[in-house]
Amino acid sequence: MAISTISARLRQWSACAAILGAAAMGALPAPAQAWPDKPVTVIVPWPAGGPSDIAARPLSKYLSETLNQAFVIDNRAGASGNIGTGMVARAKPDGNTLLITASGPLVINQYLFKNMPFDARKDLMPITNLLRVPQVIVVNPSVPVNNLKELVDYIHDQKGNFSWASAGNGTTQHMTGELFKRTADLRMVHIPYKGSAPAITDLVGGHVAMLVDSTIAVVPMIKSGKAKAIAVTGKHRSPQLPDVPTVDESGYKGFESYAWYGLFAPANLPSDIAEKLNKTTLDFMKTPDFKRIMEETGSEFVGTDPATFASFIDEESSRWSKLAPSLNLTLD
Repeated sequence: MAISTISARLRQWSACAAILGAAAMGALPAPAQAWPDKPVTVIVPWPAGGPSDIAARPLSKYLSETLNQAFVIDNRAGASGNIGTGMVARAKPDGNTLLITASGPLVINQYLFKNMPFDARKDLMPITNLLRVPQVIVVNPSVPVNNLKELVDYIHDQKGNFSWASAGNGTTQHMTGELFKRTADLRMVHIPYKGSAPAITDLVGGHVAMLVDSTIAVVPMIKSGKAKAIAVTGKHRSPQLPDVPTVDESGYKGFESYAWYGLFAPANLPSDIAEKLNKTTLDFMKTPDFKRIMEETGSEFVGTDPATFASFIDEESSRWSKLAPSLNLTLD
């Protein structure tokens, strides 16, 4: 994709996020009233039980209790998150359909699909970032390695006969694994799954040797001894895994990657609904329940306003644009 095209698309996010400011100046029609006045569907474009659900389910419960209306999770997996995300992109912007997703459909899929069913920057409005968590390189306990150097040497010794798993093509987990593969000059076979839950199941069952996934998904498996942690991909060690070094510490300086999860709505959401949704979500993120989630998952607090979240998405999209096209991977 040409740099000029990427830059133009990045500017569209900022324009979408600027809707709130424009509305305050009278640039939009009169806002909708009495929202929510009927049950709200919260689409998660991944299988039930995956990392996105960690944020989606408690947030939906809080919104239901606080706003006196049902917020119902609807897991719509498929096409690396494009199916569920596209449903929200095409939905009426009345606040009755929302999206909680990982980053893949927003910043990566555009470089991997020839025919995207939506334009994330035009069709979706960022509300707030919910979680930003490091990822972990883990292996099945039967793999005879205990640190990253040993893992790299072991993969080299397999001469291409080594498999690793991710939550799906185009996910941040996939991109992080590809970045590690390129950084360490490895030959290994990628096995994409339809979400984190089935990938973890096959790792624990010994069907794949290695997995890259967020601390949200794999810390329970690590603590139970069903998976062995090798390295963390964040800038700092995870509080949940204080004895596990970062990839940077393990000899690959500057290596850094996070999984993140955000709340979105269809573009052109009325300003009063967007403001109410953002404020209520940020209120939830200050509760003891959410603080417990952050502690358990190793997440950093990243609650933001729509404009700040849009800027972050711009940066992420630009960063992955340097790697994703070079994979020569077409997903449709």
